[in-house]
Amino acid sequence: MSVLFTPVRLRDLEMRNRIWVSPMCEYSCEDQDGLANDWHLVHLGSRAVGGAGLVMTEAAAVTEDGRISPYDLGIWSDAHADALVPTVRFIEANGAASAIQLAHAGRKASTNRPCAGGKPVDSSEGGWEPSGPSPLPYAPGYAEPHAYSTAEVRAVIDAFAAATVRSARAGFKAVEIHAAHGYLLHQFLSPFSNQRTDEFGGDFDGRTRLALEVARAVRESFPRELPVLVRISASEYVEGGWGLDDSVELSCRLKAAGVDLIDCSSGGNLPQQQLRVYPGYQVPFARSIRERAGVATGAVGLITAPEQAEAIVASGEADVVLLGRELLRDPYWPLHAARDLRADIEWPAQYRRAKL
Repeated sequence: MSVLFTPVRLRDLEMRNRIWVSPMCEYSCEDQDGLANDWHLVHLGSRAVGGAGLVMTEAAAVTEDGRISPYDLGIWSDAHADALVPTVRFIEANGAASAIQLAHAGRKASTNRPCAGGKPVDSSEGGWEPSGPSPLPYAPGYAEPHAYSTAEVRAVIDAFAAATVRSARAGFKAVEIHAAHGYLLHQFLSPFSNQRTDEFGGDFDGRTRLALEVARAVRESFPRELPVLVRISASEYVEGGWGLDDSVELSCRLKAAGVDLIDCSSGGNLPQQQLRVYPGYQVPFARSIRERAGVATGAVGLITAPEQAEAIVASGEADVVLLGRELLRDPYWPLHAARDLRADIEWPAQYRRAKL
């Protein structure tokens, strides 16, 4: 029997299989308003039709200035939640669980979409002043970010909590906190990007305070019977930076704060990072955190073959796999993977004539 196609349960939410759609920015909000539209409905809905167990939105900014680009999805107002309702309903109607990733880009905000070069943009192109833990630009050519005051940091926590309430009202069955890839919460974790001297900086306890307080606020704001996830960068790939041991300890504390699964990615905070990319290169992070922190994990990163995904979950290296680019190439990858693994799963009624 395929383990990949067995249900997985977090709190009271049972998902039909262990293939999850990784959050992937689409940079497709019209009028730079952060509102979901037909693109998001079709993009996310097709992955639910394609058989994924959980379908997660792209990073949805909890504040307007927390977007990566002017074209990103937002969840900073009730109108943003309302715009997501049709997508949530379609995902759920087609057998998948719906999830939203809550995010703030911090010092990496106000950039163009990748298809237009991805470089920082100013106010003439819809940009704004980015903010972060310290006045340290991400890389040459990036603006020096406004350094948050202690009061402004606490306002960020409130923004995550308010976004969580809106997400629940829109019908999402899970929320993921984005604390990876060099965005705001990751910036606070790293000694390279966080040089604060207040309670949100300094030693490990100070640098992890924001992520933990956000996790507690999100957990308190979301229905108790539904799961909260956190995506982390398990390593910065720079000597003296955030590493696996730090991630294990943070994961222990996140578990104590009520987090149900750690989504294990890596990198993104420092342009000088040195990493070697190969199939499944981040799976060892998921395995270590699962074993050492005693918390459920998700593995992500160049997982492309059904047999590879099956081996990851069957061996206990992770509880679920999250696919990104492979699901862009093939929204129906789960249906095809089930055939390859000889798992007899239900196809959408409209597509059964193609099931061989």
